[in-house]
Amino acid sequence: MKSLFYHYRKFFIGLIIFSIVTLSLIYSQLKPAKTLPIYNPADVNPELVDSTIQYKSKYHTIADFSFVNQNGDTITQKNYEGKIYVADFFFTTCGSICPKMTTNLAEVQTAILNNPKVMLLSHTVFPETDSIPVLKAYAIKHGVVDSKWNLVTGDKKKIYEMARKSYLAVKLGRPDQLYDMVHTENFVLVDQKRRVRGFYDGTKKEEIQRLLADIDFLSEKE
Repeated sequence: MKSLFYHYRKFFIGLIIFSIVTLSLIYSQLKPAKTLPIYNPADVNPELVDSTIQYKSKYHTIADFSFVNQNGDTITQKNYEGKIYVADFFFTTCGSICPKMTTNLAEVQTAILNNPKVMLLSHTVFPETDSIPVLKAYAIKHGVVDSKWNLVTGDKKKIYEMARKSYLAVKLGRPDQLYDMVHTENFVLVDQKRRVRGFYDGTKKEEIQRLLADIDFLSEKE
Protein backbone atom coordinates (compact mmCIF):
# COMPACT_ATOMS: atom_id res chain seq x y z
CA MET A 1 0.00 0.00 0.00
CA LYS A 2 2.86 2.32 0.89
CA SER A 3 4.60 1.68 -2.37
CA LEU A 4 1.34 2.27 -4.26
CA PHE A 5 0.83 5.63 -2.56
CA TYR A 6 4.47 6.53 -3.16
CA HIS A 7 4.19 5.59 -6.80
CA TYR A 8 1.07 7.75 -7.30
CA ARG A 9 1.95 10.41 -4.73
CA LYS A 10 1.88 13.26 -7.26
CA PHE A 11 -1.55 12.19 -8.40
CA PHE A 12 -2.92 12.04 -4.82
CA ILE A 13 -1.35 15.39 -3.86
CA GLY A 14 -2.82 16.95 -7.00
CA LEU A 15 -6.20 15.43 -6.20
CA ILE A 16 -6.15 16.83 -2.65
CA ILE A 17 -5.18 20.31 -3.90
CA PHE A 18 -7.86 20.17 -6.60
CA SER A 19 -10.48 19.12 -4.00
CA ILE A 20 -9.54 21.95 -1.63
CA VAL A 21 -9.69 24.56 -4.41
CA THR A 22 -12.99 23.17 -5.73
CA LEU A 23 -14.59 23.14 -2.26
CA SER A 24 -13.37 26.69 -1.62
CA LEU A 25 -14.90 27.90 -4.88
CA ILE A 26 -18.19 26.15 -4.13
CA TYR A 27 -18.27 27.68 -0.64
CA SER A 28 -17.57 31.17 -1.96
CA GLN A 29 -20.39 30.80 -4.47
CA LEU A 30 -22.86 29.53 -1.88
CA LYS A 31 -21.88 32.03 0.82
CA PRO A 32 -24.40 34.93 0.86
CA ALA A 33 -22.90 38.19 -0.38
CA LYS A 34 -22.80 41.03 2.14
CA THR A 35 -25.47 43.67 1.61
CA LEU A 36 -26.50 46.82 3.44
CA PRO A 37 -30.13 47.92 3.64
CA ILE A 38 -31.30 51.26 2.28
CA TYR A 39 -33.37 52.92 4.99
CA ASN A 40 -36.51 54.93 4.37
CA PRO A 41 -38.71 56.74 6.93
CA ALA A 42 -41.20 53.86 7.04
CA ASP A 43 -38.39 51.50 8.11
CA VAL A 44 -37.41 53.47 11.21
CA ASN A 45 -38.86 53.95 14.70
CA PRO A 46 -41.55 56.63 14.14
CA GLU A 47 -40.37 58.46 17.29
CA LEU A 48 -37.26 59.46 15.31
CA VAL A 49 -39.07 60.61 12.16
CA ASP A 50 -41.11 63.72 11.40
CA SER A 51 -44.79 62.82 11.12
CA THR A 52 -45.03 64.33 7.62
CA ILE A 53 -42.78 61.64 6.10
CA GLN A 54 -43.37 58.56 8.27
CA TYR A 55 -45.31 56.93 5.42
CA LYS A 56 -42.44 57.19 2.91
CA SER A 57 -41.14 53.73 2.01
CA LYS A 58 -38.71 54.39 -0.86
CA TYR A 59 -36.46 56.92 -2.59
CA HIS A 60 -35.47 58.68 0.63
CA THR A 61 -32.27 60.75 0.42
CA ILE A 62 -30.56 63.38 2.55
CA ALA A 63 -31.84 66.87 1.73
CA ASP A 64 -29.67 69.82 0.74
CA PHE A 65 -28.27 71.70 3.73
CA SER A 66 -26.20 74.70 4.69
CA PHE A 67 -24.57 75.12 8.10
CA VAL A 68 -21.44 76.73 9.57
CA ASN A 69 -18.57 74.69 10.96
CA GLN A 70 -16.02 75.11 13.75
CA ASN A 71 -13.90 77.36 11.53
CA GLY A 72 -16.74 79.64 10.47
CA ASP A 73 -16.88 78.07 7.01
CA THR A 74 -20.20 77.36 5.28
CA ILE A 75 -20.68 73.63 4.85
CA THR A 76 -23.23 72.30 2.36
CA GLN A 77 -24.08 69.02 0.69
CA LYS A 78 -21.49 69.92 -1.95
CA ASN A 79 -18.72 69.37 0.63
CA TYR A 80 -20.00 65.80 0.94
CA GLU A 81 -20.83 65.18 -2.69
CA GLY A 82 -19.85 61.66 -3.72
CA LYS A 83 -18.67 60.88 -0.19
CA ILE A 84 -19.56 58.22 2.33
CA TYR A 85 -20.10 59.93 5.67
CA VAL A 86 -21.15 59.39 9.25
CA ALA A 87 -23.58 61.92 10.73
CA ASP A 88 -24.60 62.44 14.33
CA PHE A 89 -26.22 64.95 16.68
CA PHE A 90 -24.71 66.22 19.94
CA PHE A 91 -24.12 69.29 22.07
CA THR A 92 -20.88 70.39 23.67
CA THR A 93 -22.13 70.57 27.27
CA CYS A 94 -23.75 67.14 27.22
CA GLY A 95 -22.40 65.12 30.12
CA SER A 96 -24.17 61.82 29.52
CA ILE A 97 -23.62 59.98 26.24
CA CYS A 98 -21.87 62.71 24.23
CA PRO A 99 -18.34 62.29 25.62
CA LYS A 100 -18.37 58.58 24.81
CA MET A 101 -19.89 59.20 21.39
CA THR A 102 -17.29 61.85 20.58
CA THR A 103 -14.44 59.61 21.74
CA ASN A 104 -15.74 56.78 19.57
CA LEU A 105 -16.23 59.06 16.57
CA ALA A 106 -12.64 60.23 17.02
CA GLU A 107 -11.64 56.57 16.70
CA VAL A 108 -13.64 56.37 13.49
CA GLN A 109 -11.79 59.47 12.29
CA THR A 110 -8.46 57.75 12.94
CA ALA A 111 -9.60 54.68 11.01
CA ILE A 112 -10.76 56.67 7.96
CA LEU A 113 -8.05 59.33 8.01
CA ASN A 114 -6.37 58.05 4.84
CA ASN A 115 -9.58 57.14 3.05
CA PRO A 116 -10.52 60.11 0.83
CA LYS A 117 -13.99 58.66 0.26
CA VAL A 118 -15.13 59.08 3.88
CA MET A 119 -15.98 62.08 6.10
CA LEU A 120 -17.78 62.88 9.37
CA LEU A 121 -20.52 65.43 10.13
CA SER A 122 -21.71 66.35 13.64
CA HIS A 123 -24.66 68.70 14.21
CA THR A 124 -25.27 70.51 17.47
CA VAL A 125 -28.85 70.36 18.74
CA PHE A 126 -28.18 73.46 20.89
CA PRO A 127 -27.10 76.06 18.33
CA GLU A 128 -28.12 78.83 20.74
CA THR A 129 -25.16 77.94 22.98
CA ASP A 130 -22.81 76.07 20.63
CA SER A 131 -21.33 79.06 18.83
CA ILE A 132 -18.43 78.82 16.38
CA PRO A 133 -15.78 79.52 19.07
CA VAL A 134 -17.39 76.91 21.35
CA LEU A 135 -17.36 74.33 18.56
CA LYS A 136 -13.74 75.21 17.74
CA ALA A 137 -12.64 74.68 21.33
CA TYR A 138 -14.52 71.38 21.39
CA ALA A 139 -12.90 70.34 18.11
CA ILE A 140 -9.41 71.09 19.40
CA LYS A 141 -10.08 69.22 22.64
CA HIS A 142 -11.16 66.09 20.78
CA GLY A 143 -8.55 66.12 18.03
CA VAL A 144 -10.89 66.92 15.16
CA VAL A 145 -9.15 66.96 11.76
CA ASP A 146 -10.81 69.81 9.86
CA SER A 147 -10.52 68.12 6.47
CA LYS A 148 -12.36 65.02 7.71
CA TRP A 149 -14.82 66.16 10.35
CA ASN A 150 -17.15 69.15 10.47
CA LEU A 151 -18.93 70.20 13.66
CA VAL A 152 -21.78 72.40 12.49
CA THR A 153 -24.24 74.87 13.90
CA GLY A 154 -26.97 76.97 12.33
CA ASP A 155 -30.67 77.73 12.38
CA LYS A 156 -32.36 75.43 14.88
CA LYS A 157 -35.37 74.80 12.63
CA LYS A 158 -33.05 73.68 9.81
CA ILE A 159 -31.11 71.37 12.14
CA TYR A 160 -34.40 69.95 13.40
CA GLU A 161 -35.57 69.29 9.85
CA MET A 162 -32.31 67.56 8.94
CA ALA A 163 -32.42 65.45 12.10
CA ARG A 164 -35.98 64.20 11.69
CA LYS A 165 -36.65 64.52 7.95
CA SER A 166 -33.28 63.44 6.54
CA TYR A 167 -31.23 61.44 9.06
CA LEU A 168 -34.25 59.92 10.89
CA ALA A 169 -32.27 59.96 14.11
CA VAL A 170 -33.56 62.44 16.72
CA LYS A 171 -36.46 62.39 19.16
CA LEU A 172 -38.78 65.25 19.97
CA GLY A 173 -38.08 67.23 23.11
CA ARG A 174 -40.61 69.28 25.05
CA PRO A 175 -43.89 69.52 23.12
CA ASP A 176 -44.40 73.09 24.31
CA GLN A 177 -41.09 74.26 22.84
CA LEU A 178 -40.88 74.59 19.07
CA TYR A 179 -38.14 72.54 17.41
CA ASP A 180 -36.90 71.11 20.69
CA MET A 181 -34.78 68.01 20.11
CA VAL A 182 -33.37 65.18 22.20
CA HIS A 183 -30.42 63.67 20.36
CA THR A 184 -29.93 59.91 20.46
CA GLU A 185 -26.84 57.71 20.50
CA ASN A 186 -27.25 57.07 16.77
CA PHE A 187 -24.43 57.37 14.28
CA VAL A 188 -25.96 57.43 10.79
CA LEU A 189 -24.10 56.02 7.79
CA VAL A 190 -24.81 57.79 4.50
CA ASP A 191 -23.62 56.50 1.14
CA GLN A 192 -22.32 58.29 -1.97
CA LYS A 193 -25.89 58.67 -3.27
CA ARG A 194 -27.07 60.39 -0.07
CA ARG A 195 -29.00 57.34 1.11
CA VAL A 196 -29.14 56.17 4.73
CA ARG A 197 -27.43 52.77 4.95
CA GLY A 198 -27.13 52.11 8.68
CA PHE A 199 -27.69 53.16 12.29
CA TYR A 200 -25.14 52.42 15.03
CA ASP A 201 -25.05 52.92 18.79
CA GLY A 202 -22.26 55.44 19.14
CA THR A 203 -21.63 54.48 22.77
CA LYS A 204 -20.70 50.84 22.06
CA LYS A 205 -17.32 49.65 20.81
CA GLU A 206 -18.78 46.62 19.02
CA GLU A 207 -21.12 48.93 17.11
CA ILE A 208 -18.16 51.08 16.07
CA GLN A 209 -16.48 47.98 14.66
CA ARG A 210 -19.65 47.16 12.73
CA LEU A 211 -19.76 50.74 11.43
CA LEU A 212 -16.13 50.56 10.27
CA ALA A 213 -16.80 47.25 8.50
CA ASP A 214 -19.78 48.78 6.70
CA ILE A 215 -17.73 51.83 5.72
CA ASP A 216 -15.12 49.51 4.22
CA PHE A 217 -17.87 47.63 2.38
CA LEU A 218 -19.24 50.82 0.82
CA SER A 219 -15.72 52.06 0.02
CA GLU A 220 -14.85 48.89 -1.85
CA LYS A 221 -18.19 48.71 -3.61
CA GLU A 222 -18.00 52.12 -5.24
